Amino acid sequence: MNKRTVLPLLILLAVSLLAVFMPSVPTKIITEGMNPADVAWMLTASALVLLMTPGLAFFYGGMVNSRNVISTMLQSFVSMGIISVLWVVVGYSLAFGDTVGGFIGNPATHFMFKGVLDGALWGTIPMALFAFFQLKFAIITPALITGAFAERVHFKGYMIFIVLFSVLVYAPLAHMTWHADGFFFKMGVLDFAGGTVVHMSAGWAALAAAMFLKKRKTLELKEIHPPANIPFVLLGTGLLWFGWFGFNAGSALSASPLAVTAFATTNIAAAAAGLSWVLFDMAKGKKLSALGFCIGAVVGLVAITPAAGFVTVPVSIFIGTIAGIISNFFAHWKSKSNLVDDTLDVFPCHGIGGMVGMVMTGLFASTAINGAVTEQGLLFGETALFLKHLLALVLVSAFAFGMSYLLLVVTNKISPLRVTEEEEKVGLDISQHDEMLIEA
Repeated sequence: MNKRTVLPLLILLAVSLLAVFMPSVPTKIITEGMNPADVAWMLTASALVLLMTPGLAFFYGGMVNSRNVISTMLQSFVSMGIISVLWVVVGYSLAFGDTVGGFIGNPATHFMFKGVLDGALWGTIPMALFAFFQLKFAIITPALITGAFAERVHFKGYMIFIVLFSVLVYAPLAHMTWHADGFFFKMGVLDFAGGTVVHMSAGWAALAAAMFLKKRKTLELKEIHPPANIPFVLLGTGLLWFGWFGFNAGSALSASPLAVTAFATTNIAAAAAGLSWVLFDMAKGKKLSALGFCIGAVVGLVAITPAAGFVTVPVSIFIGTIAGIISNFFAHWKSKSNLVDDTLDVFPCHGIGGMVGMVMTGLFASTAINGAVTEQGLLFGETALFLKHLLALVLVSAFAFGMSYLLLVVTNKISPLRVTEEEEKVGLDISQHDEMLIEA
């Protein structure tokens, strides 16, 4: 053993030891005001959102070449381990603790889940349930980024980066957007289920990562490696689509008509976007592809996320259709321009998709759908919400990209992020994990 390899284990052991001495026994269990139906639905929704991360693993794993399938999938799975522990220690407190200037939560508020199990309610559900529902969002966000630097990232460096990203990018954005005293929340910005917090942050971080890690050697040499397993992509899409009902409908935080609306808009936007992606391809003279429909459906899910509980079901058709076409255009433009190597088009799909959804929310948000909407969308003749969303879009983009790039620089100083040319040639499954998809 050397210091650099044993340090992560020592950190985990130190956290584990600290956990033993933290006061965690609930002082009182409160049931008054709790709604059993809401609790049951939110337990289900939390499980659905967690399922999205394995779904993402299959989605990404099927698209890379066969030498990098295991490593790519493991990047999503290891996020479930790292972020889960980090969330209990300090992540939840940074996102939803007492505000510090409206930009981030006080890390001491719920450090090591202090007070979370004491019976306090978040609306009609236990705070602990709300905390674990939000954990699932925190898990999948850094996992989304992995598609941008697939096939060339050092696994140790990746693990360091997602810790820094979660603490210094995700948690502040979650606090600013969803905490009652958060900067964007008080500004009046609407984000029902994470179009800004999850998808825009991941999309801009992905662009920063693709630029920082530079292009794969295979791309520079113009070598073509087909996706390893299209059925994996289809399976991943199905799991993502299924889990997204918890992602969006669960964000109503209740078993209510609002959850039903979010459930419906989620399904219809995904369907419309999947169709618009492949039909746009066909209009350009290409064949309809399984990969295209899958990517388009995910783009629709991304775009409807900020608007799911604020717009009507028919409007979700428009949102999905437009998002699919715009993301398709940018994905193919990026491929032709060859300016940046975003391996699995994370920025065109999640970054652009998230921004489209944010703009669409500013256009179509309605008080009739959600009473929490105090300023309606531009379609209803009000300009304030739309202008606030445009301003927030610029601020979030600058923050997510700039901070992510800085964290990549810092991470690279601690542990190299880019694998060596030989490791890349052999493939990350072997060079990082000594594992293979198939026997040689």
